[in-house]
Amino acid sequence: MIHVVAHNKEETQVKPVVQEEKTGCGIASAANIVGKTYGEMKQIANGMGIYAEDESLWSDTRYVRTLLSRFGVTTSDGEIPFTTWQALPDLALLSIKHHRENGTDFWHWVVFSREEGVECVLDSASYLESNRRTDFDAMTPKWFIEVRKSAS
Repeated sequence: MIHVVAHNKEETQVKPVVQEEKTGCGIASAANIVGKTYGEMKQIANGMGIYAEDESLWSDTRYVRTLLSRFGVTTSDGEIPFTTWQALPDLALLSIKHHRENGTDFWHWVVFSREEGVECVLDSASYLESNRRTDFDAMTPKWFIEVRKSAS
């Protein structure tokens, strides 16, 4: 599902992509899902007219959905209200740090992954000590988008 860097019997380790721009969480989340670097995904996104500094990217799911579809990744049609971590699909985009500014919703994109029973959130924020998070109680998702990768 997520780009796996190392694997052992105890735990699947992923190397999360860290956003290289203050507002690049959507691009980084897409990179985490398809196994690209931030720079690679940014170049692809920019070629599609998607830029991290475009404020509409911060409050509209269409851009990340379009970017993922470029790689054959499909997403649920709408945003699904978050209820519990256990109810999440094995791969999902989550909106955390949800807030409103001047009547517009904004959030921070992260990726939830469940592989071989191991759950984690890949959070691209550059200020975090670890971008592979398991501190689920510290995050308050508002909604999620199910992500489905096509079989290669």
